[in-house]
Order: sequence, then structure tokens, then C-alpha cells
Amino acid sequence: MKIIDISMTLDKTTPPWPGDERYNYSLTWSMQETGAVNVGSIKMSNHTGTHVDAPFHYASAGLKIADLPLERFHGIALVVDVSGKKTVEAKDLQDTDLTGISKLILQTKSWQDRSEFPPSYTVLGEDLGSFLKANGIDLVGVDTPSVDPETSKELKAHHSLHKNDVLILEGLVLDHVKAGIYELNAFPLKMTEADGSPVRAVLKQI
Repeated sequence: MKIIDISMTLDKTTPPWPGDERYNYSLTWSMQETGAVNVGSIKMSNHTGTHVDAPFHYASAGLKIADLPLERFHGIALVVDVSGKKTVEAKDLQDTDLTGISKLILQTKSWQDRSEFPPSYTVLGEDLGSFLKANGIDLVGVDTPSVDPETSKELKAHHSLHKNDVLILEGLVLDHVKAGIYELNAFPLKMTEADGSPVRAVLKQI
């Protein structure tokens, strides 16, 4: 069994969403102070690195991260190479066999330098939500910071996916992953008030 890590590394070089909280780790107590252990704390946005958006992130009445069933973050996933596209729309996936698939992972290759927030990246089309629902997909993952453009206020892709009960996994690292079928595990932290959560996303070859 081979486990493939598709998560971003979190350190001081990890770029946050512009203007958002940067990741920082600090020691609260050192071994010199306690005589036994190092104890640290982290400070970061819920949307830094590889993370899941809770519906509450873009809909005030939406579910928060701890309300989402765990099975939504585990299942059979198809990785599809859509590199070279500025926007991924339903027409781009019409010929893709989604039989038996519940998670769709889109490999855009549009975020190459992970030490910087990308000036542009591939986004998802507004028509994708209904297409995914019709094909039994309940989670879509992308190797970009967001499914919508950085400057968007309408968040058309987010709302299309939410309307069709498709969850969003962002910030994946897929450069080393071949297109194909895998088992996905990307569990969020159980935070009752959170609008999102970092995850350790992995694929298992099957």
C-alpha cells in the first residue's frame, strides 16, 4: 500500500491568502523552562495551505466544519489532468468516466511556486456544481488557493458547489500524482465554530 501525501508544508514560507493570517509556530514552554517537554502553539488562518472550506465560509447560514459528516472527506477519488485551462467547466469533463467516483481531484498545475501566492490560477466554472451533483460527486479538490478568482466577491463557483452540496478542498499538491483512481482521505479538525480547517490530505493507490 502506497500513501501519497498531497498536502502543502506549513512553515513561515507558506503564503496565506493576501492580507490573511500567516502561519507561525512558537514555543510556549521550552524544555529548559519545564524541565521535561517542549510545548508549542500555532497561529494561522483556517484557509492557509491545504484546507477544507466549510459552507459557513461563504454562506452565513451554512454548516460549520464540525457539522460536516466525516464520510464526506473519505472515498474513491479520480484525479483528472486539466492543465492549461483558465476555467474548468462542465464541458471539459463531459467525456470523463465518473462511475463509482465520489471525489473529483482537478490537477491544474497552475500554482507552481508554493512560496508565493499565485498572481493567477485556474478557477472553476459556475456550471460545474450541477454537473458534479448529477454524477454523484460530493467533494471537489483543486491544487489552487481557491475555486474562484482572488478578486471575486460573487464567488460563483463556491455558491454553485454549495447549492449542489459539493464540498471544497483547496491547496492540494499534485505535481507528483498521476491521473487515475485513488482513495482520498482529507479529514478536517473538529472545530465547532470554524469556517474551514487545515487537513493532511493523502491519496492511497488502489
